[in-house]
Amino acid sequence: MVSGLEKVSQRQRALLDQWLPGASVERDHSWGLVETAVLEMTYAGSRFIVKAGGDDDHHIERELHAHRQWLGPWTSRGRAPTLVHGSATAKLLVTGYLPGELVLGSEHADDPATYRQAGELLALLHTQPVVIDEHYERRENEKSLALLSGRHRIGAATVQRLRAEIIAWPTPAAALVPTHGDWQPRNWLVHDDLVSVIDFGRAAMRPALTDFARLAVQDFRRNPNLETAFLDGYGTDPRENYAWRRTQVREAIGTAAWAHRVGAESFEAQGHRMISEVLSAGQRSHV
Repeated sequence: MVSGLEKVSQRQRALLDQWLPGASVERDHSWGLVETAVLEMTYAGSRFIVKAGGDDDHHIERELHAHRQWLGPWTSRGRAPTLVHGSATAKLLVTGYLPGELVLGSEHADDPATYRQAGELLALLHTQPVVIDEHYERRENEKSLALLSGRHRIGAATVQRLRAEIIAWPTPAAALVPTHGDWQPRNWLVHDDLVSVIDFGRAAMRPALTDFARLAVQDFRRNPNLETAFLDGYGTDPRENYAWRRTQVREAIGTAAWAHRVGAESFEAQGHRMISEVLSAGQRSHV
């Protein structure tokens, strides 16, 4: 069996045989922390990316929906891969191969020009019809409270503080737009000085500011010039104070809990740092 295809179920393999008969695996891009297999394959002289989800996968369906409903502003410019085949029930999709070097770990990760382009691209995604959701905030609060009741290594006193703050939050109506959900350099490519976007497994309707969360605790924190360039590309800053704090708290809890569940210790440590910093910021705001 060709290396990489052992991660693909028999049902998924049968579909691949229909869609790309005789295709060969060139490279395994799977991340390893989750069940999803990501394979670079060649067929009839062209390259493709195949994503195959495991039994518990919930990302492939979201990715397919994003491709079909929201990615036009990017694909029309050649800045995101185009969908070729997909099956939500089989948890399988095939896209065209998008050339480029991953920004994460490259010299582009410290170049403000990269972040300016990333801001411009994100604005294209967000400038689509807005949906007003009366229940978004309540649902997100419930998710965070459920995580605090589940498996994690957050200290008991910290859990109590977080829980008390979340319970006290208001639940105003929220304006939702299509969001990427994991907007950061590990999902950006650079080719011929142009930034493109990959990986839409967390795409969903959310407030625009949620796509700023991961950059804020990593790249913006590391170099404020990157934030300035990003905002210059995006055109505005949607991080209204109270909504932004709620987002930061939820993101911190989610990071610590998810990373513990999958055994990503360095990412879990980042989650605990995020919790500490957001709680400290809350204390200072009341001094």
